[in-house]
Amino acid sequence: MSKNPVINKAMLSCIVDIAKQAGHAILNIYQENDFDVRIKDDDSPLTKADLAAHEIIIKSLKNNYPDIPIISEESNEIEFEELRKWNICFMVDPLDGTKEFINRNDEFTVNIALIADGQPKLGVIYAPVLNVCYYAAEKMGAFKQVDGHTEKLIKTRKLPIKVSLPFYSIIASRRHGFEAVETLCKKLGNYQLISRGSSLKMCLIAEGKADFYPRLAPTCEWDTAAAQPIVEEAGGALFQLDFNKLTYNQKQSFLNPHFLVVGDLAVNWRSLFTDNPSNN
Repeated sequence: MSKNPVINKAMLSCIVDIAKQAGHAILNIYQENDFDVRIKDDDSPLTKADLAAHEIIIKSLKNNYPDIPIISEESNEIEFEELRKWNICFMVDPLDGTKEFINRNDEFTVNIALIADGQPKLGVIYAPVLNVCYYAAEKMGAFKQVDGHTEKLIKTRKLPIKVSLPFYSIIASRRHGFEAVETLCKKLGNYQLISRGSSLKMCLIAEGKADFYPRLAPTCEWDTAAAQPIVEEAGGALFQLDFNKLTYNQKQSFLNPHFLVVGDLAVNWRSLFTDNPSNN
């Protein structure tokens, strides 16, 4: 068991700097012609940018926080029996959206989260090409920084009203579960459906540019860990389909159940699932 670290502005700034360092390394490789793409055992792609970012993040976290263990998508040699002993850990996705990186559409991010007792308490998401960083820590608010300029406090938005009817802006994954999301969204009536890559989808909810992101396809814990505190500190929530919170480093695998990201907590989102009780 590890002692809970003091989460403060200095720690958050340190994690932001580490994410940006990894992002700069990714950008250098993004300018090259050969990404050295390989296929992992789970059929997902791996590039030298994933590995370069991983190495920078792991080294920097160990230097700054030697007592906090690290779970990264690109290091899977630790047995679950050992992982479950960690009530405190960092959870890292060095390059979230590797397929977006390979396809050069710019929608990929560096994700770093701090987990304590099964919940993310701090999260940083950096989009290298866009030079945009989203970050938050428990009871400290959620922020967006563009091009290294002064940070801006971000908030989710109340449901917009157009033509006297609720109008929903809904985010969907470009690659996974789009048809299932469309079917669900028809229950909402008046909506627009847009697609984005990586964890930028959840960041759009946090900054009030979208209302709802249903994820009805597989993800892993490192895909959501950094985004969850950003969404929550901005006033939204990330739920399983049974409306319980996601948990981290407490299961036999790192697979998430299907989940929802919502901005306006006053909306009765449960009504969408009266005929869809399945959690996967």
